[in-house]
Amino acid sequence: MQKSLVWKRGVLLAFIIVIGVSVWADIIFSTSNHSQYFEAHFLDVWQGDATFFETPEGVQVLIDGGKDASVLRTLASEMGFFDRTIDMVIATHPDSDHIGGLIDVLKRYEVKIVVVTENENDTPTAAAFAAAVAEEGAELIYARAGQEWQLGASTTLTILFPDRNPIGFESNASSIITKVQYGEIGFVVTGDAPKSIEEYIVRQYGDELESEVMKVGHHGSDTSTADSFVSAVSPEFAVISAGTDNRYGHPHREVIKRLASEPLQIFETAKEGTVSLQSNSIMVWQTK
Repeated sequence: MQKSLVWKRGVLLAFIIVIGVSVWADIIFSTSNHSQYFEAHFLDVWQGDATFFETPEGVQVLIDGGKDASVLRTLASEMGFFDRTIDMVIATHPDSDHIGGLIDVLKRYEVKIVVVTENENDTPTAAAFAAAVAEEGAELIYARAGQEWQLGASTTLTILFPDRNPIGFESNASSIITKVQYGEIGFVVTGDAPKSIEEYIVRQYGDELESEVMKVGHHGSDTSTADSFVSAVSPEFAVISAGTDNRYGHPHREVIKRLASEPLQIFETAKEGTVSLQSNSIMVWQTK
């Protein structure tokens, strides 16, 4: 009788401990890092691009993924280790430094929507990415100017380019150009779009391009960041994603000089690592 009572108490105590540890682990590990603020993280993926947005409602968007699986580490540090879903992935164009890491993202995460262009590259990376998209089973959407998604109560994502099927375009020229608007704060991401495309969308949209944050095109190459585009966007912050001492010389001196002539602050992942910003819909500021 006595042994039976002790055994039952022991089982009950063990059950309470297991439940307590489970709840504590959930609190520590399972919650993502989203808060009352909109968050933008320009991930440090060395010589590549990866931009992660999260709304106050927890809606998550990843634009590009760098060249390899290293994006998983930087992404997990912003999402929370046990978060395994992403609402939308956008592959701006099929170059390996933009889609290589997305292959691993699609394997690890459950993705609801994948947005791509019809532009194709005849490379093993592009083939592996196409296979990963097919295996994921997410809704596949081809980007077109004017498409818009509501990402929570105060956030919209709008495709500005391409405005046609870019299958015959040079790869960089096919880049998806996106504007994310959270309240009064805008973020523009252009992939590797060259100056000719930037100047084209300036003619198409004019002052509608105005945004507080600009992801500098093509890792700071002088093939992008046209004067007219910078003037139309009129950003407070310009973010350059490039690797330290990369063989391309990104960002180019001419681009830094061009940006430095404007009243804005320049951030480089090569110098700072992941660049993180927050917004309350009226203001935007750097958090790390």
